[in-house]
Amino acid sequence: MDIDLLSKMVKELILDNDRVVLPGLGCFVAEMVPSTFSDKGYTINPPYRRLYFRSRPDYGDALTRLYAEGNAIEMEIADKIITDFVSELKEVLFTKKTIVFPGLGRLRATKENAVFFVADEDLDIYPAGFGLEPLSLKTHQESAAEVTAAVEGLKQLLEEPVVELQPSVEPEPKVEPEPMLEPEPVVEPEPEAVFEPEPVMELEDHSHPVPEEDVQDGPDHGSPLLKALKVILIICAVLAILLGLYIAVAKLAPEWLDRLLYTKVQLEILNYKP
Repeated sequence: MDIDLLSKMVKELILDNDRVVLPGLGCFVAEMVPSTFSDKGYTINPPYRRLYFRSRPDYGDALTRLYAEGNAIEMEIADKIITDFVSELKEVLFTKKTIVFPGLGRLRATKENAVFFVADEDLDIYPAGFGLEPLSLKTHQESAAEVTAAVEGLKQLLEEPVVELQPSVEPEPKVEPEPMLEPEPVVEPEPEAVFEPEPVMELEDHSHPVPEEDVQDGPDHGSPLLKALKVILIICAVLAILLGLYIAVAKLAPEWLDRLLYTKVQLEILNYKP
C-alpha cells in the first residue's frame, strides 16, 4: 500500500461520506459551506464542500471495507495493513511535518505535533454543485432568454384569477315568532254597597234632670300628670322592695350571693388567704 492509493481511496469515500477515519491518527471530515457574498456584496459565491482533518481518536471501518473489497481479502487482514501503514505515516508526519496526498492536499504538523490539513485549490468533492460559478452583480447582463422567461412569469401571475376568500358566515338561527297572548278580560269591580245607617231611636229619659248647679267639679283623674306620678311611685316601691331583698340575702346567705355575682376564678382570688 502507498500514499497514492490511500489518497485515491479517501477521495472516493469522501464523495459519499462526511467522514473517513485514518486509524490511530484522526479522520478527514467534509462539511457543507453555504453561499456567501464577497466584493462588498456584489459577488455571490456558490455553496461547496470543505475538507479538513480532525486529529482526535475516532472509529470507522469504511476505509478498511473498501480496501478489503478491492483486494478480495478479509476485513482483519485489511485492517492490519491499513493500521500499520497509517502508523508509519504518522511517524513520517511528525518527523518531516508534511505529507502530500495527491489530488487532495497536504497533511501538516506543527512543532507541538498538532495535525491540520490544507486542501488543494482545485479540489472538488461536491458533485451536486458541478457547473456552479461565482456570480458578479456588476457585470451580469440578462440574456434574451432570461428576459423572456421573466416576462412570461409575470404574465402568468397577472392572468391567474385572484380568488378572494370570503369569511365563512354561519347561518343565523331561525327565530320562531312568539305566540300572541290574548289580552285577559278586565273585570270591573262591582260597586260597593252603601249601607245607610238606620236612624237611632231616641229613648226618652224619664229620669229627673240634674240641674247644672248641683254638678260639682271634681278632680280630673285622667290627666297625664297624675298617671306619670303613679308610675314613678310604683317604680320606687319596686326598687325599695328589691333593695330590701338584696340586703336580706346579703346578711343571711352571703356565699350564695357571691356565686351569683362572681365567677369561680374570681371567688378563689377573693377567698385567697396567704
